[in-house]
Amino acid sequence: MSTQKLKNRWLIALSAIGIHIAIGSVYAYSVITNPVKDIFDVEGSTIKWAFKIAILFLGFSAAFLGPWVEKVGPKISGTTAGLFYGIGILGSGLAVHLESLVLFYLCYGVIGGIGLGLGYITPVSTLVKWFPDKRGLATGMAIMGFGFSALIFGPVMQSFFETVGISNAFYLLGLIYMILILTSARYIERPPEGYVPKGFNQEDSKTIKGDISNITAKEALSARRFYYIWIMMFINITCGIAIIAAASPMMQEKLNYSPMQAAAVVGLIGVFNGLGRILWSSLSDYLGRPNTYVIFFAFQILAFYFLPQITMELLFLIVLFTVITMYGGGFATLPAFLGDLFGTKQLGAIHGMVLAGWALAGVIGPTIYDVVKKTTGSLDITLKVFSGLFLIAFVISLLMKRSVNLAYKETKKVPANV
Repeated sequence: MSTQKLKNRWLIALSAIGIHIAIGSVYAYSVITNPVKDIFDVEGSTIKWAFKIAILFLGFSAAFLGPWVEKVGPKISGTTAGLFYGIGILGSGLAVHLESLVLFYLCYGVIGGIGLGLGYITPVSTLVKWFPDKRGLATGMAIMGFGFSALIFGPVMQSFFETVGISNAFYLLGLIYMILILTSARYIERPPEGYVPKGFNQEDSKTIKGDISNITAKEALSARRFYYIWIMMFINITCGIAIIAAASPMMQEKLNYSPMQAAAVVGLIGVFNGLGRILWSSLSDYLGRPNTYVIFFAFQILAFYFLPQITMELLFLIVLFTVITMYGGGFATLPAFLGDLFGTKQLGAIHGMVLAGWALAGVIGPTIYDVVKKTTGSLDITLKVFSGLFLIAFVISLLMKRSVNLAYKETKKVPANV
């Protein structure tokens, strides 16, 4: 193999970050809500359905289009993602101009959501192939871009709304997203077959282990470990989204924060969401992926149970922000873990199938919170329900750890950190 023909894998990682920063702007949707609801003369909850639809289509398009992504490669799928997401945002501007709520749902939710799903899985499966020595770090960098995007595009959106108007703001944003994704997609590609980084010898590595298997998405569906990881991620996302949704009222209720103070902390949640993605995914290269998830769930059982009872401001914030890092870290560690479990043959497709849990959790998590809180009238009871869900996830993570240990013994690949 001629190394001179190889692309720079760190520029591949930068291209992946570019795609994720663009599509991660969906997390700044709260900036859109008020200006758009005034245009359509409806409640904010009505406008939020476009966001829910987008997340729903993100998860299901990632699941159903994953095999296609593997077949055509990251350049074509990344380009397609850019076109869908860009057209979705441009179409949202047209919907605002025409004052058509149905068209807004279609463009932002359905078309944009498909672009989100394709854009999310395209780069991470490619990065796992380029970075066998640093899987957690590489995927964490890209998915960190998704988490941090709201900090970048939130102020940009608000500035555009105020200076050029609502529909024109969507036109500008759509062009920016499309250019960023299409430019990034032009560089990203798979490494050559059998690629290993220069100087890397997996047999000499004390922390990097071989994959348990290298199977197709269809074969993964028959593996018990696939359902372990699916349930673990579903619970982590369900509970994480719920506490993000509850953060502001919870701080006002427990710490007597003003709405403005609570809003400032909500902004910091975005920072810790992004930091957790790079922190935990990088640590997982050394701790081992099974151990990382065991730590996530063990901590969050206690955090969700005791958080409503904490009145000391600093301790409350430390626990809250740690939970948020683990929410983000769960996303970022996932692709590397799936690579460990199932190999890279159809990693994008398998990743997409697990992300279907995100689509469901995005609806179910806030719904459980709202129903339990309304029924009981108690924040303490509500969060204890989520603590119970984390107990289930913790047990499953221990079963996963045991399964992984047994698998490595059977294949005679005994890693240092499982």
